[in-house]
Amino acid sequence: MRNTILISLLFVSIAFGCNENARQVAEEKTKTQQTQTAPDTANLGPALKSITTTDILNHTKVLASDAFEGRGPGTRGEDSTVNYLTRQFKKMGLKPGNPNGTYVQDVPMFGFTAQPKASFTAGSKTINLNFPDDYVAVSRRFVPTVDVKNSDMVFVGYGIVAPEYGWDDYKGLDVKGKTIVMLINDPPVPAASDASKLDSTIFGGKAMTYYGRWTYKYEIAAKKGAAAAIIIHETEPASYPYEVVSGSWSRENFDISNPNKNMDKAAVEAWITIDKAKQLFSATGKNFDQLKAAAAKKDFKPVPLTAKANFSIKNTLREIKSKNVVAKLEGSDPALKDEYIVYSAHWDHLGKDPKLQGDQVYNGALDNASGTAGLLELAEAYTKLEQKPKRSILFLAVTAEEKGLLGSKYYAENPLYPLNKTLANINMDVLNAYGPTEDVIVIGYGNSDLEDVLATEAKTQNRTIVPETSPEKGSYYRSDHFEFAKQGVPALYAKSGDKAKGQPADYVKKWQDKYTTNDYHKLTDEVRPEWNLNGAVEDLQLFFRVGYSIANATAFPQWKQGSEFKERRDKMLSQPQDSSSASTTEL
Repeated sequence: MRNTILISLLFVSIAFGCNENARQVAEEKTKTQQTQTAPDTANLGPALKSITTTDILNHTKVLASDAFEGRGPGTRGEDSTVNYLTRQFKKMGLKPGNPNGTYVQDVPMFGFTAQPKASFTAGSKTINLNFPDDYVAVSRRFVPTVDVKNSDMVFVGYGIVAPEYGWDDYKGLDVKGKTIVMLINDPPVPAASDASKLDSTIFGGKAMTYYGRWTYKYEIAAKKGAAAAIIIHETEPASYPYEVVSGSWSRENFDISNPNKNMDKAAVEAWITIDKAKQLFSATGKNFDQLKAAAAKKDFKPVPLTAKANFSIKNTLREIKSKNVVAKLEGSDPALKDEYIVYSAHWDHLGKDPKLQGDQVYNGALDNASGTAGLLELAEAYTKLEQKPKRSILFLAVTAEEKGLLGSKYYAENPLYPLNKTLANINMDVLNAYGPTEDVIVIGYGNSDLEDVLATEAKTQNRTIVPETSPEKGSYYRSDHFEFAKQGVPALYAKSGDKAKGQPADYVKKWQDKYTTNDYHKLTDEVRPEWNLNGAVEDLQLFFRVGYSIANATAFPQWKQGSEFKERRDKMLSQPQDSSSASTTEL
């Protein structure tokens, strides 16, 4: 992936590299920009009323129809989706979002479909692996064949190197050419005062940090020179069943094009089921549960598994130019219209699988035709304003979220407008289809003062904001807002809460659990007659109010003290406003 970096090392380097003078300049800028302007309720009325369940449903039905073939990048489904979004933005009278005069930003990508074979040997024992039931494996190197033969296997615990926590699972071990095996999520380090709780000073306590994400684990494995990197799948710490992984990884995958053709990545990235992992450990005379417990301690050392790994992967390759779709509402203040608020939603899903009998289309109705429909509704609402906001608004529908946040990553690394003039990102991924709620969940609660604006605007709906109930899922790192945050732009990811109006206390949890189990990343994620989109309307109206408030405010939103993203933003805002130029050329 282009300019792949270990975010952990990025934040550490920023923390030590940003000098005190830059910090003071950024703080002074913030102090001079602290007054928020209250939204003009009369001006907002027609805009808010234009957001309706009928429109959300109609857009979702179109985008999630079989005719759109699951909206896979690089397919006819992408063409249909991009054309539909472009037509809608034009119909609304919005300007092209790309300074080159178009509604699209090309995203150059490598496509690769892997046909893997794999086995482990431990002494005289051979563990055969069936793809994709027991494992999935890809090579992101843009080459037709990859082989890893008789590679020594090593268990490296959680596969984390976090100097700020004094944590190193590798302990200096040379893993060049080896196959490393590791656990998903962060180590569950118990608190010294109460072993039933997690230590909040190590990683995020209960909340997952980026170190727990699979993307990080493969990144550090590549940096260490591993030939192959295997993650052991467990449903609870991963927060999704193995079928979600196998369903995605067993099909075409993508990465952002780059000159070195990803040769700096590990030759093989893989997942294996917990059952196969236990079989492997047992075959080498090791107890999986004991080693997993040991891996939750700082003094853990890598454990050789006295086993060999063999992988052979044949890649079907292609290069494509996928599309981000972007439209702009120009701000009304000549002095501020070159500053931006970005609303985002990913338009892509999993496409179509011609190998299946019967239904072949992964329609992705909630994930994320609904969020894309919400983006269109917000765009239309802004056109209903008699008095336009002072700053400009971008409506960004990004590609390839399902393949690793690639569209948003590409935009954030190649912005059409300078990031030091981008005040905030507000992201939508899976709208509420279970009805109005009394609360609003902030994913990544405590990160930025965007949630303070959200809280103020939520009061107009008699709603309150609350932290996410399952921060261990690492949801803040799993959708497109994260790519903005990683670059330093304050990013808000909020959803309807779990207190449904007029419903039993467990109503939302049961609804969400049913969706995750039965429909998430499955053929059955389709438009359903029982949907109640009134909650989605409330959420979109709330997101509208938040964006409108920021667009008219005198303050740039800021990351809060302690946020891992704050130093990057402070350094960015301490620089002259014209020092970050937009990328207006397509690669």
